[in-house]
Amino acid sequence: MNIDSDVVVIGAGLAGLGAAAALRAAGRGCVIVEASNRIGGRAWTTNPASLGGVWFDMGAVWLHDAEHNPLVPIAQGAGDRLLRSDEIRTERTYVGARLMTEDEARSYDGAWTRFEAAADALLRDGADVSLADVTQSLPNDPWAATVEAWEGPVICAVDAARFSTRDWRRNALGGSNLVPEGGVGAFVDRRLTAGLRIRLNTPATLVRWGGPGGRVTVETSSGTLTAGACIVTVSTGVLAAGTLAFDPPLPPDVQDSIHALPMGLALKVALRANGPDRLDLPLHCSVDRQVAHSGGSLMPFQCWPFGRDYVQGWIGGGVAWDLARAGEAAAIDHALGQLRALFGGRVDRLFAGGGTLVTHWDADPWIRGAYCYAVPGQSQARDRLAMPLADGHLMFAGEACNVPYAGTLAGAWISGQAAANAAVVG
Repeated sequence: MNIDSDVVVIGAGLAGLGAAAALRAAGRGCVIVEASNRIGGRAWTTNPASLGGVWFDMGAVWLHDAEHNPLVPIAQGAGDRLLRSDEIRTERTYVGARLMTEDEARSYDGAWTRFEAAADALLRDGADVSLADVTQSLPNDPWAATVEAWEGPVICAVDAARFSTRDWRRNALGGSNLVPEGGVGAFVDRRLTAGLRIRLNTPATLVRWGGPGGRVTVETSSGTLTAGACIVTVSTGVLAAGTLAFDPPLPPDVQDSIHALPMGLALKVALRANGPDRLDLPLHCSVDRQVAHSGGSLMPFQCWPFGRDYVQGWIGGGVAWDLARAGEAAAIDHALGQLRALFGGRVDRLFAGGGTLVTHWDADPWIRGAYCYAVPGQSQARDRLAMPLADGHLMFAGEACNVPYAGTLAGAWISGQAAANAAVVG
């Protein structure tokens, strides 16, 4: 394979697809090389037999901040049905093994506002702190550690002590969350790939940049591509691992930015019921619990989603990495233990012999985690990584490079389109 094109895009996730769509709209030639055997990256819908063959999103689930998300009009224009997750979900919060009281519910509802105010107060002098420092500044707030657990490990896939509060605040999203019926990954495959030149099973190994006139050469497992520009959309986990090399080496500030944005990890653990018991919970019910102290673990569950016969738990941060190393059985045991603490021995009877599923983003060599986060003091690393190199002939894009949609499909798409619009091909 020897191809000459205006732009080579490395990676067929949302950033790569967004870049290619923008390049096509601008009349530029583009080829995407993708190391794996599928498109979509962390947007991946499957139909696992262990869960009865229903559609299941292995990674990304939502179109966040739907009122401003550029993917929503694409889905709507194509006539796709978008499920309003926030409206159909019922919530149950436990304090110990009991449901929280009405007074506790009011306090919990206000906890995010209190936590955000405390974070802003700590950041006011311009310095950065860890998210755990925010909790420490609220010693008398009974829900601060719960907010920390949600915003750190659960939502951002990183322990709060390792997470930049400024990065968290820069990427705080509002609005509603929508789910394309049939799954996010299926939507991406169906609506965002038409007419694009995508070469699967083609890992890029070396990018030679800064050639005559800014030309870029990309070496792959199937041959060499030359182009006026290259847009690299692989994860910071892949970049840090060095499996994609650069000649000349990337500038020190770019390398520093990559290492300031390490990959977090989140595991999904699904357990299928073997009978009619639904743990006295309504369908499509979100279950969480109060966390007692900073650094405490939280595994929230979505129970019987869309009326299905399984529960799906989410565990992030250091506990997720530990369970990933320990293996699937350990992750399943952890999930059962969390449910058992709330619902007792009926959990073991209900799920004995039922199907299970555990995601493995840690083991994917082309991603190496869930999505990235900024370490304390490095919230500007996203901006630095998104800056053009070689006068725009080499660009980086992806969820790591966007604010305020870091870690989301929208962020990756927007970043890819911005990189395409800034790329210089001649």
